[in-house]
Amino acid sequence: MTRYHKTPEALARLSAEEYHVTQEAGTERPFTGALLGNKARGIYVDIVSGEPLFASSDKYESGCGWPSFTRPLVTSHVVELPDPSLGHMRTEVRSAHGDSHLGHVFEDGPAEAGGLRYCINSAALRFVPVEEMEAQGYGDLIDQVG
Repeated sequence: MTRYHKTPEALARLSAEEYHVTQEAGTERPFTGALLGNKARGIYVDIVSGEPLFASSDKYESGCGWPSFTRPLVTSHVVELPDPSLGHMRTEVRSAHGDSHLGHVFEDGPAEAGGLRYCINSAALRFVPVEEMEAQGYGDLIDQVG
């Protein structure tokens, strides 16, 4: 079983924006993220730890300005925490092993897919195309990308 964790080397490779989003609970500007319009088949992993978080088959266009997913790929890799930072309660989403801030989850997603919208910063993610999943150690998840 693969072990996922945050390392000083991984943190040193982050851009200023990636560091701000993942380590300081920042938010990238809407409609600016590199992965927003990505329609390729594959998985999205934590840019810090590499743990698999979301599948392309669960990504959809919500119009909110950030990549949106209906559910996590591996539920145990996503932690949901209360976030009262804007004066009202939201639910923050963090990676379990990397402890990276990813974004927030809202209850306004597609009803037919469970009703959740995981609104995730592109800067917190690395995309692994389905063609590279086996070579990068994610071969056991290929059947989940649709």
